[in-house]
Amino acid sequence: MRLFVVGDIIGKPGRRALKYMLKGYRDLVDLVLVNVENAAGGFGITKKVYEELKSLGVDFMTSGNHIWDKKEVYEFIDSVKDLLRPANYPDGVPGKGYGLFEKDGVKFALINLMGRSLLDSNLDNPFRVFDRIYQEVSKITNIIIVDFHAETTSEKWAFGLYVDGRASLVYGTHTHVPTADHTILKHGTGYITDVGMSGCWYSVIGMKSKEAIERFLKGIPQKYEVEEKEDVIFNGLLVDIDNISGKTLRIERLQYYIRKEELDGV
Repeated sequence: MRLFVVGDIIGKPGRRALKYMLKGYRDLVDLVLVNVENAAGGFGITKKVYEELKSLGVDFMTSGNHIWDKKEVYEFIDSVKDLLRPANYPDGVPGKGYGLFEKDGVKFALINLMGRSLLDSNLDNPFRVFDRIYQEVSKITNIIIVDFHAETTSEKWAFGLYVDGRASLVYGTHTHVPTADHTILKHGTGYITDVGMSGCWYSVIGMKSKEAIERFLKGIPQKYEVEEKEDVIFNGLLVDIDNISGKTLRIERLQYYIRKEELDGV
């Protein structure tokens, strides 16, 4: 099974970059996985954006702490099976945090988890939540894919080591900054600390730089808006997973700088 994995896509520039890239890759891969918590205006996701991404060929969408920023998500997240929120939210929260799926006769599990360090300490322990989910899904499939949405590299790396040999792939999201530590761990789990964002390159994690700099200069809150006028960077992964063992066979990091003129009409 070949996966095309995309980290946080930031607003319209991120969606356009994804569309641009999928023209070349969609027919070469089995699954397209995208983190969409910043897909609509940089914060959250709407039904319209969800449908746009599905029309591009996205198979499954994961998220993180911004999943609830667009309130209309409450109206449709329970009615779709391919949009996940972190599984370690407490019981009673709308949506699902994981699922068992099938593509071309191959069964797999997709799990969305969120770290607690410097994020939300009220969440359930993601390590323990993984253990509980693993007990269920490992009876059905060896292919277990995890989007671990977390702030600190130490928590992500520790999680990767903890699930090595049980998860097929652990890819980090949230920081918007790609890391160069993509690897196959000792027991066959593919791993990267953060896939990185897709959005405008000359920005501060996808947002207009002026307001971000003002915040650091003056220490007071600013209203952030997605940068849309600069060239775009795309970050993603190509991952090959063995259909029988569930081990990662190959993991490759993708990074493309796309001039805004190339996105005209996309």
